[in-house]
Amino acid sequence: MYIIIGGGGDIGYYLTRNLLHQGHEVLLLEKGQERYQSLSDELGQSVLKGDACEARVMDEAGARRADVVIAVTGEDEDNLVICQMAKKRFNVARTITRLNNPKHEFLFQKLGIDVTVSPTKAILSLIESELPGPHFVQLMTLKKAGLEILEMSIPPLSPVAGKQLNQINLPRRCNLVLILRDSEPIFPTADTVLQANDDIYALVTRDAEEELRAIFLQYPQNLPYPQNGS
Repeated sequence: MYIIIGGGGDIGYYLTRNLLHQGHEVLLLEKGQERYQSLSDELGQSVLKGDACEARVMDEAGARRADVVIAVTGEDEDNLVICQMAKKRFNVARTITRLNNPKHEFLFQKLGIDVTVSPTKAILSLIESELPGPHFVQLMTLKKAGLEILEMSIPPLSPVAGKQLNQINLPRRCNLVLILRDSEPIFPTADTVLQANDDIYALVTRDAEEELRAIFLQYPQNLPYPQNGS
């Protein structure tokens, strides 16, 4: 597989090194002279000096035969240009980009970027999953279907605890696919009763996520919101 990587920072460097070790053909593009020299001292001909945002440089890098283009610069605007050019001008089948600002995710997907990776979002999800108390974590995005797989834990004071699924007004674009209760899997039906501390896995559209969060994690107004550790 031939992979072009735009951006020679730490992420670009480690990606290139690891992909080379896996046996792929990789070319890393870096426009800064000093950084290029440092990278080429270690990675040799797997580094090319040039700006991946420029069509001439991408053409020189052989983008027309690339299987994947990965953009990992520190600027979302540059990453978008790299991936769109790879798609529109060089007909690259697969584009992957680093997303520095999670707010840009929807825009990038609307503009045809195949995969967006947000370090910020990943860290927040990891922190949320490790903290005590209720959590609501995005596990995966199914881009072509416009769906997300979410994990959530039902807090003790949730209004859905103790209710059957057919008594809960779930969003139309939501499907609960799995419940883990004391590490035992349950495939829910309309008669399944949700319990506090159940771990729920749901398939939802992006616009239904906030609805689902409100339904599962809201608290009765006359009860205090539980504090961590309580």
